[in-house]
Amino acid sequence: MTDSEMIDCSAQEQQMSRLRAIMHRLRAPGGCPWDAEQTHESLLPNLIEETYETVDTIRRGDWHHLKEELGDLLLQVVFHSELAEEAGRYNFDDVAREVSDKLVRRHPHVYAESSVSDTDGVLSQWDAIKRQEKGDEEQPYLHNIGKGLPAMLRAAKLQKKAAKVGFDWPDDNGVIDKIREELEEVEAELEAGDREKLGDELGDLLFSVVNLARRHKLDPEILLESTNLKFEQRFAAMDNALQAEGKDLDSATLDEMESQWQSAKP
Repeated sequence: MTDSEMIDCSAQEQQMSRLRAIMHRLRAPGGCPWDAEQTHESLLPNLIEETYETVDTIRRGDWHHLKEELGDLLLQVVFHSELAEEAGRYNFDDVAREVSDKLVRRHPHVYAESSVSDTDGVLSQWDAIKRQEKGDEEQPYLHNIGKGLPAMLRAAKLQKKAAKVGFDWPDDNGVIDKIREELEEVEAELEAGDREKLGDELGDLLFSVVNLARRHKLDPEILLESTNLKFEQRFAAMDNALQAEGKDLDSATLDEMESQWQSAKP
């Protein structure tokens, strides 16, 4: 595409080609100095930021801005594909082909002769095909599960994977008993004053709480973010109430803050 075509192109079916052409132009001589300097590694913060902004938009149900955030996320895929093409490794078409081929292979109940017909069967089939493709059949069952994910998400993924082979509590009572057990161990280490062991026990407690959420198909990341937001809003309400009384956070006593905190609860 020429520069004028990149500027004026309005054809719906050409927008993907337009985006790729713009990315190539920005990286080419005479393009943008910032874009030309970027590497896979330097773009990592952008990839993470755009991913979280997309997640936040979905959580807030802001469907109008979701289009913008999905575009920003797509740009990261196109940018990394452009870098790979420049290095002679592969291009965006290869990336698209790779994921398309994967989807066909892992949906034999749609594209082949598999008789799987329910969600549980589909997920088990997907995992079995994935392990075979990656050569993980001889590896430990949890090999590479959730690698690179934030710790809380990885905990839930590990637990979910283990549960698929029956390694799970038969009911919630077992999980709740485990949470109580881990809490008692935390209390014991608090008394003992061993910071390293306290850290171990706190980790075990968090893992057990994540397990309870996982059993009820609740995403622990979403739950914690919801609580973060609730805390932020209540703290702001408490702060505003104190200011209305001519006080600020530095001068207010704990009892005064607690009183306004309780008032801020719905």
